[in-house]
Amino acid sequence: MNEQIELLIDKIKNAKSIAISGHKNPDGDSLCSALALMKIIELNFNKTATVIYDGNIPKELDNVPLRNQMCFHAHIPESKKYDLYILVDYGTRIHLGGAERLVNSADFVIEFDHHFNEDVVGALCFGNSDKDAAAQVVYEVAKNAKLKFNQDIIDLITLGIITDTGNFKFVHSGEVLRDAAELVDLGADMPHLVNLLDNKSKKTVLVESETVSKAEFYMRGRLAIATIRQPDYKKLDGRGSLVLWLLGQIHGVEYVVLLKEQKENQVGISIRSRNKPINNIAEALGGGGHSCAAGAVLMENLESVKEKVLNAFKGM
Repeated sequence: MNEQIELLIDKIKNAKSIAISGHKNPDGDSLCSALALMKIIELNFNKTATVIYDGNIPKELDNVPLRNQMCFHAHIPESKKYDLYILVDYGTRIHLGGAERLVNSADFVIEFDHHFNEDVVGALCFGNSDKDAAAQVVYEVAKNAKLKFNQDIIDLITLGIITDTGNFKFVHSGEVLRDAAELVDLGADMPHLVNLLDNKSKKTVLVESETVSKAEFYMRGRLAIATIRQPDYKKLDGRGSLVLWLLGQIHGVEYVVLLKEQKENQVGISIRSRNKPINNIAEALGGGGHSCAAGAVLMENLESVKEKVLNAFKGM
């Protein structure tokens, strides 16, 4: 770790241009980890890093610190080349989206991630699949490097942890709770940060509520499947977290699946479980994720995808 940190610091110190990005359609962990790194670099190295994104950012993340300092990938000139590119929470190369061209042209790539990946992109990797959030990896490295934090960094790392653990519902180890406790001691206002995320649009809440009311139940009520068609998907503004949460509250429901018709013959699948692993199901469908929270995207019609999901749950 010490040698890695020395290389990290050397690359930041000597870089004349730095960019940071996460996966396409960033969630709270990806977005907040990237912004936290941006501020860490500014505070400790007096350098400006550009945070780049692709896809849609849920409205519920509008109020996170420094959100307005992000740049859409298409606004970066084709000729732009970065000395240093930092990837956070990207998963695999397929999730880089429009930022991939910038990653490929960068002189050096560093990554911070908590997803298992056999084909890493970075030449220097800070990865730990035992962590509950990429924000934890950023926090650990920054602490070991004895870098300074300010309130924005503390809040952003805390928000990354809050969002990727589903408000601590999907915690896998006590370590993430210890990290959260440290961050609270450093000044993170947990109630304020949780409330900061209650920022969905009216149309999104109405679509998600209607989707819940039309959910179908299988396996004697243990499996709930909800569907969002393409016209309503445009109003979704995110991943349908309310759908997943509400259906997961129903007594007897052990698994929740949300099918999102993103485009014609393109369906996003979000899978949640109370306590039994479902990442193997997501992997069988061509995706992946965490033990109790995973997903996939299939380039097929909605009916075909639904049938595959039901087949995947047989024997559960």
